[in-house]
Amino acid sequence: MGEPAHRARQIFLWLNRRNAGSFSVMTDLPKGLIAKLRRKFIIGTLECAERLISKDGTEKFLWRLEDGEHVETVFIKEKRRRTLCLSTQVGCRFKCPFCASGMKGFIRDLRVSEIVNQLLLVQKLCACRMTNIVFMGMGEPLDNYDNLEKAIRVINHPDGPGIGARKITVSTCGIVPGILKLKKIGLQVGLSVSLHAVNDRVRDGLVPVNRRYPLKKLISACKEYYGETGRVVTLEYTLIKGRNDSPADAEKLAGIAKRLKAKVNLIEYSPVPGQKRLMPGIKRLALFKESLRLKGVTVTVRKSRGGDILGACGQLAGRYAEKADR
Repeated sequence: MGEPAHRARQIFLWLNRRNAGSFSVMTDLPKGLIAKLRRKFIIGTLECAERLISKDGTEKFLWRLEDGEHVETVFIKEKRRRTLCLSTQVGCRFKCPFCASGMKGFIRDLRVSEIVNQLLLVQKLCACRMTNIVFMGMGEPLDNYDNLEKAIRVINHPDGPGIGARKITVSTCGIVPGILKLKKIGLQVGLSVSLHAVNDRVRDGLVPVNRRYPLKKLISACKEYYGETGRVVTLEYTLIKGRNDSPADAEKLAGIAKRLKAKVNLIEYSPVPGQKRLMPGIKRLALFKESLRLKGVTVTVRKSRGGDILGACGQLAGRYAEKADR
């Protein structure tokens, strides 16, 4: 047996022993190789701490990580689409006030394996193949950019899950450097931007990262993304009564969307515990949507799913964190 084959066999035996539940060190391996293996390889999986099924068919999975932290994955079933919403971080450092993910602050990035395993385990537990992937779960995907890109490439690879790049969407609160990196990935991944306001004054309060990357820089980055990839950017816009739902807001939003050739996804506000923001109401939502449509903007309304199972990002994990703190 040649040296490369012998070394490969040593690595296989080491990994196999760890995977079998024995974490003892193989004493016949060189110490330098053991140290290298520990740096480069991780054997483990996510533990399903809770699985909830909504009356609308949405499923939420709560995963316990090896360090005891928790993250969530949401499975949304529609007619011909099976969409999985993946998390990329434990917590979030950007603290948008209407998002439960950042209420406890940032804990850590998820590893590539922890991101990809969410997909693999849900497909196994549900005995079905996902058609679409959205990075809209806990955390800010572009704040964990290197692991995000690696996860996308694994998920897209034909020898892996093999999900087409055009079926993968990355959502961001507006991390401009990350958008400019993502446009160079060489894959036609979709981009969704949590806009939520049409001027810096209001957006500073709703999306605090706007103080670092104001609207002018964000819009410019989105324009570059469209120019580089040819993918239409989606502008996510959560309507909050009295803050961003006026006719003037609709007019400005239409102007931004047309300038970017973007589509708009209106979102019904999902109340977060401890927050007093109000939903605008069905009529107000309909009027806002119609105003955009009349101005030539492609607009859809994303209905809240899984409300009876704490469907909003971070709500279930937040409940577990509160129990742990008591």
